[in-house]
Amino acid sequence: MYLKRGRGPAVVTLPNGQVMSRSDLPDPDTKRWVASRKAAVARGVLYGLMSVEDACTTYGLSSEELASWTRAVEVHGDAALRATRLRLYRPAGGS
Repeated sequence: MYLKRGRGPAVVTLPNGQVMSRSDLPDPDTKRWVASRKAAVARGVLYGLMSVEDACTTYGLSSEELASWTRAVEVHGDAALRATRLRLYRPAGGS
């Protein structure tokens, strides 16, 4: 499989020792965003695999949406991105 070379490193090592590469990121044509795909994009941005601008352009995301994903992964982990768990991880005031 051919992967388009983007800006930034081809692989990064996550704090838990796992290696993440560009092939671990979801397909750019993704329409159904499950928690694992959101988490992969968030980790890719958090650990320098891709920039915020590249992620927003590639996946058609707003910077606010991506920021909420990365914040959720940083603070609460991947489980915070599950639609059924939103109330547990979001502040009571709304944003």
